[in-house]
Amino acid sequence: MHRHRRGRGLPLVAALALLPLLLLQASAALAENAAEDPPAPRPPLDLKAVDTPNDRGESVDLEWRPSPDEADPAAGALLYLIERAQAQAGPFERIADAPAGTTAYTDNSVRDEETYYYRVSPRGTGGGTSAPSAVAGPVRSTGQWFDLRKLATLILTFLFCLTVMVLIRAARRGKTFYVRPIPGLSAVDEAIGRATEMGKPILFIPGISVASEVATLAAFTLLGRVAKKTAEYQTPVLVPCADPIVMTIAQEIVKSSYLDAGRPELYRQEDVYFVTQDQFSYTAAVNGVMLRERPATNFYIGKFYAESLVLAETGNVAGSIQIAGTDEITQIPFFVAACDYTLIGEELYASSAYLSQEPPLLGTLKAQDFGKAVGAILIVLGVIMAAFGQTWFVDFFRVQ
Repeated sequence: MHRHRRGRGLPLVAALALLPLLLLQASAALAENAAEDPPAPRPPLDLKAVDTPNDRGESVDLEWRPSPDEADPAAGALLYLIERAQAQAGPFERIADAPAGTTAYTDNSVRDEETYYYRVSPRGTGGGTSAPSAVAGPVRSTGQWFDLRKLATLILTFLFCLTVMVLIRAARRGKTFYVRPIPGLSAVDEAIGRATEMGKPILFIPGISVASEVATLAAFTLLGRVAKKTAEYQTPVLVPCADPIVMTIAQEIVKSSYLDAGRPELYRQEDVYFVTQDQFSYTAAVNGVMLRERPATNFYIGKFYAESLVLAETGNVAGSIQIAGTDEITQIPFFVAACDYTLIGEELYASSAYLSQEPPLLGTLKAQDFGKAVGAILIVLGVIMAAFGQTWFVDFFRVQ
């Protein structure tokens, strides 16, 4: 019995003796595998560098095929290093990094008429960077005279200008154009006549902005019309101004209108005066004029902001007929609520042609109407063609 037990214990002792040696060999193999660098991905293929079309000579477009190892989990490319040089042999400088999956890049840091070379190197998942791609170049960025992406804009602009010239010439030859009645402008003569009957002045407010604003320019046109009528009816017109340049121009307009009406002796320079450039100080001063003078008619034509409703409500309290017009969309509802007549949208800009009936203004106004009609037709055609899958028509008019 004792001899048999000793024989069974010998293999166990041998196995225990060999265990440290087996563990040592396994750890050495793991260390050797860990020390090996992961394979670097192969470089991208077919790198091309071309001048960016339709620009001012300030960019270069790069395009390449991805690395063949991009999808390989062992040697996959995490990103591409984009390098640039001004000589084929280098030295190359790193200008940008592009994530895996990228096949194009635009270099917007080049200088006009200078030569460049490019190469792209992929960086692997283990941090290793492979050999760079073949060098692409030479490429030179050059500015173009025309941006062909905006060809549709050029064609439409040319056609519009041609239409304006044709219609102005037709108007000068005596052709009459229909302009739909604008209630606010049709009521100008009635409002001036009411002031004359009541023996009260007319108050004309040209907004609170500077003379270069389009709305202020429209106010000057209407002021000339109103001043000429008041001169004929011998009715005073008061023009408080919030800008000294606007005041100077308004004085010349009123003076010229009185002269055209044959009543230069009725012009009073003190009726066109400067108040202040502060918004609500000006509003308070004009409100005081309304309550003291009780004008029969108030005109609010020009650029108005938060003071619009304050002025219009005070004029309503004073019992005046009020005609307003502004291109500030947020203020139009206040004028609509508190005034008798309001020029909405482009009616303010059409006032000069509507009142003066001058051929250049009428021709331009009708050309704008034709332009809007053409725009509406093009929109309808674009919708129809896009519904049938013909997107080239819409793409032609799209500014990229």
